[in-house]
Amino acid sequence: MVDRIRIDGGTVAVDQNPGDTVLRAMLRAGMGFPYECNSGGCGSCKFELVAGELACLWPEAPGLTERDRKRGNRHLACQTCAVGEVTLKTRLQDEYVPRHPTRRRTARFVDAAAITHDLHEFRFAADGPADFLPGQYASLALPGVPTARAYSMSNLPNPAGEWHFQVRRVPGGQGSACLFDRLRPGDVVEIDGPYGLAWLREDSPRDIVCVAGGSGLAPMVSIARGAAAAGMLGARRLHFFYGARTARDVCGESFLHGLNEDAAAIRYHGVVSNPADGEGWAGETGFVHEALLRHLGAELPRHEFYFAGPPPMTQALQELLMVKHLVPFSQIHFDRFF
Repeated sequence: MVDRIRIDGGTVAVDQNPGDTVLRAMLRAGMGFPYECNSGGCGSCKFELVAGELACLWPEAPGLTERDRKRGNRHLACQTCAVGEVTLKTRLQDEYVPRHPTRRRTARFVDAAAITHDLHEFRFAADGPADFLPGQYASLALPGVPTARAYSMSNLPNPAGEWHFQVRRVPGGQGSACLFDRLRPGDVVEIDGPYGLAWLREDSPRDIVCVAGGSGLAPMVSIARGAAAAGMLGARRLHFFYGARTARDVCGESFLHGLNEDAAAIRYHGVVSNPADGEGWAGETGFVHEALLRHLGAELPRHEFYFAGPPPMTQALQELLMVKHLVPFSQIHFDRFF
């Protein structure tokens, strides 16, 4: 029996490969299925089941509300698989059509390098080119970890098949424990991607603002590198903000060195929210969205924004930009992770 997905009112049928969710089957087929986190948290890939049967991977996924559960026919595409033929109701949208085909590939762990005490860059090599857009992420299936983890690429697309991920060690986290403690050079992982909507818009004429916190550094580094490689920094400036809890968590500036001949085109701002006595931090303090407002103020609507980091940070940035300063949503790019 073939597992097949149809959209209500449409004529196209998409076959679901073993191991794929409804969402990944649709994206692999080049369909513009709405999504964001790809992990059950945001609810962006919610759809209505019209006919057929589904297998649910995570019934308690927070992307579904209690009202959805009571209705019984609302599901998350990233947490369900078709069983036989199913018909769904959703609105496909061009903005979600993958710019690069999403696919699985095996990759070998090459090495890792420390960025801070708990943030490292992990490098993998796969056969064939690494095709993605700066700012996107991939799903890594790691040895001994029951579910895949989403990590953003920090490097640029390349024909050599190199995939670099900057990951923070999470206390009790199975994915980061595998990367930091168990993975050895030559070990094989599966990389599935690329995914994500917060990729670099090369056609934007505005100055660029990147805001990162934690392992959100990776996609912002990729964005900065992509802007430099595309020649965007000749006529535009890049403001790079990194929000850290303590001084020893501050990072990112070294990745910006040498990206542009005009050093003044790139401005780095490290911000510490909880400076400790004796650390000798002489830089900015407070929350990173407050620093953003101090530096750009009334000029905020004239910029193109990219950000990634802890949910409280991204929520504060959304409120600052969209609610308080009416920055058009089309100029704000981020992927929600939970």
